Amino acid sequence: MKKVFVAGHLGMVGSAIVRQLETKADVEVVVRSRSELDLTNQQAVFDFFETEKIDQVYLAAAKVGGIVANNTYPAEFIYENLTIQNNIIHAAHINGIQDLLFLGSSCIYPKLAEQPMKEDTLLTGTLEETNEPYAIAKIAGIKMCESYNRQYGRNYRSVMPTNLYGENDNFHPENSHVIPALLRRFHEAKLNGDAKVVAWGSGKPMREFLYVDDMAAASIYVMNLEQSVYDANTEPMLSHINVGTGVDCTIRELVETVAKVVGFAGEIAFDATKPDGAPRKLMDVSRLKALGWQAKIELEQGLALTYDWFLANQDNFRK
Repeated sequence: MKKVFVAGHLGMVGSAIVRQLETKADVEVVVRSRSELDLTNQQAVFDFFETEKIDQVYLAAAKVGGIVANNTYPAEFIYENLTIQNNIIHAAHINGIQDLLFLGSSCIYPKLAEQPMKEDTLLTGTLEETNEPYAIAKIAGIKMCESYNRQYGRNYRSVMPTNLYGENDNFHPENSHVIPALLRRFHEAKLNGDAKVVAWGSGKPMREFLYVDDMAAASIYVMNLEQSVYDANTEPMLSHINVGTGVDCTIRELVETVAKVVGFAGEIAFDATKPDGAPRKLMDVSRLKALGWQAKIELEQGLALTYDWFLANQDNFRK
């Protein structure tokens, strides 16, 4: 029986990893809430690992937020994320844990990275300004894993997801990401009998979206890959792996699909005076495919699953 610690088990990705690990007969899942274990407290983290005798670690814990939060609290974003990573990775090493998976973000890549974004574009250009502190912390996490592998022969791997959505997403009306925001807006428009919904921007930018259960499946797959297979498809100091669908869609297509899933029959308009953001953000997932994994849940199916979960839990999202 393997004891597996999932740090960040209440978040969208961490909870999905826990759901899948709990189906495995040979795994004992270990979790701790923030009140039980403060991951920014080095001594507390070291004591936890010394006591629990963990075999594997999924490092999905992070301080996350949208553009406003990243702009308002850059110091907290870089400090808390670096501290959590440093504490867990070093404590895992000190306690002889060989296997760890670090979860990052596609924001590690340069603002003007060539599309689709390949792993080797890391550190080749300037980052997007609004979330640079968060991105720097995630880059440091990748390099920390690689450094412990190089110096101590550890098996610390990193995965970088594209835009995620699904169960346990944040549906807050002011600070949620695009898919939960759209699902909620169309749901409320349908309930209110609104004739029209206006979406921000031109609808032309292209984005990639991955259902969180696919992300969890990919994480568990990469964690448990044979070392020889992993080594054959990565480089010691360029070892992180993009996780996505390899397929993108326009924001217009996304909006229309959300409206279809929710059952909104009114007019959809686009306010082109509002900002579009980058014209395209797509991950190159050829490395992941070479390792033998690819996403299974298509966008419309994933949106329907997410909307069903929202409907079952909407009392939690009241203002």
